[in-house]
Amino acid sequence: MTQRYAISPRETAGLSTAELRENFLIETLFVAGDVVLTYTHYDRMIVGGAQPGAAPLPLPCPASLKAEYFLERRELGALNIGGPGQILVDGETYELDHQDCLYVGMGSQRVEFVSHNASQPAKYYLLSAPAHHAHPTRRMTRAEATPVEMGTLEAANQRTINKYIYAEGIQSCQLVMGLTQLKPGSVWNTMPAHVHDRRMEAYLYFNLAEGQRVLHLMGEPQKTRPLWVSNEQAILSPPWSIHTGCGTGSYAFIWGMAGENREYTDMDAVAITDLR
Repeated sequence: MTQRYAISPRETAGLSTAELRENFLIETLFVAGDVVLTYTHYDRMIVGGAQPGAAPLPLPCPASLKAEYFLERRELGALNIGGPGQILVDGETYELDHQDCLYVGMGSQRVEFVSHNASQPAKYYLLSAPAHHAHPTRRMTRAEATPVEMGTLEAANQRTINKYIYAEGIQSCQLVMGLTQLKPGSVWNTMPAHVHDRRMEAYLYFNLAEGQRVLHLMGEPQKTRPLWVSNEQAILSPPWSIHTGCGTGSYAFIWGMAGENREYTDMDAVAITDLR
């Protein structure tokens, strides 16, 4: 498990492009037959990916957690962006098809990831935050998620937001998680932009065609910085930063938050005319 430390706006303003990528971009999340984890000091969120092959893939407990098992003091959200599979939690099996989500509560001791077909592996995007209460483990399919329609085709930001783990959905301590799919012809996500100083956020961009990219904008609203992001790469967004992007082609992204609350609407809007 690699570490990412928190950086202030003042430090970020002086970073080169390479240094921005080193601090805020997770370039590799999915490795065949492995679990890849990144521990960020923004609200102690862990961002990861699990891609099982022919054999079940256990969720490891890195020594740096100082815990007997990964979820001893944590909760976990797993959203499958690959082929169909299963997640086993303390012997109980949960089927996860493409874009299905599983919340795993604190205290679950053994978690295993499974692909039904190694040639079309499941790809589980993982978000984990510290927890103080054991909420029930619960699966939510894509069809069961709460959809919200936002944006317009004229503004090139028409999109469907599917909410899975949030205050009115799957219950958690502080984890919030969902998936946004842009409509054909729309390229902008989360525009107009916003910040939420009470919560960090992580984005996973996926379903990008070969050779296509997302131009992700981060930073203070009046000091924005660009990052070019490839398919299945993730961005760490500090609480003080905007998080928005424009794709060169169609794409989707998974958003996840941890911090002060689980209110989806807790955000401070930034007018487009105020961006610099």
